[in-house]
Amino acid sequence: MKREYPETPLVGVGAIIIEDGRVVLVKRGHPPLAGEWSIPGGMLEVGEMLRTAAVREAHEETGLTVEATELLGVYDRVLRDNGGRTLYHYVLIDFLCRRVAGKPKAAGDAMEARWFTREEAGRLGLADDTAEVVRKGFERVER
Repeated sequence: MKREYPETPLVGVGAIIIEDGRVVLVKRGHPPLAGEWSIPGGMLEVGEMLRTAAVREAHEETGLTVEATELLGVYDRVLRDNGGRTLYHYVLIDFLCRRVAGKPKAAGDAMEARWFTREEAGRLGLADDTAEVVRKGFERVER
């Protein structure tokens, strides 16, 4: 699967894991967004159900066992190179998740994984769509 300059959009899933007023974020180890904080997630595999993919990706990047509960949002992420060509094109499907077991420990594509309060996450300069879905996650849990 060609991620840079793809021929078709790629489907990715994300896990918004919130507990006790905190969200788990990972520092990305690879482009796009290498070195930036984001939600745990990755690519949907052929034949895999969306919630199953979110659970798998959360475990691969954080070591946490989670349950994917509700859909929080579907987002477009299109990044262009300096010439205006599409460098990356993802359709991102993000789920609110409940931690079942484990403590965050970076693995897979993640350089770091840890809990952040809502205020701490707000100061990280998250991508706009990431910040929006994290906000939605906090709002759903607080209801």
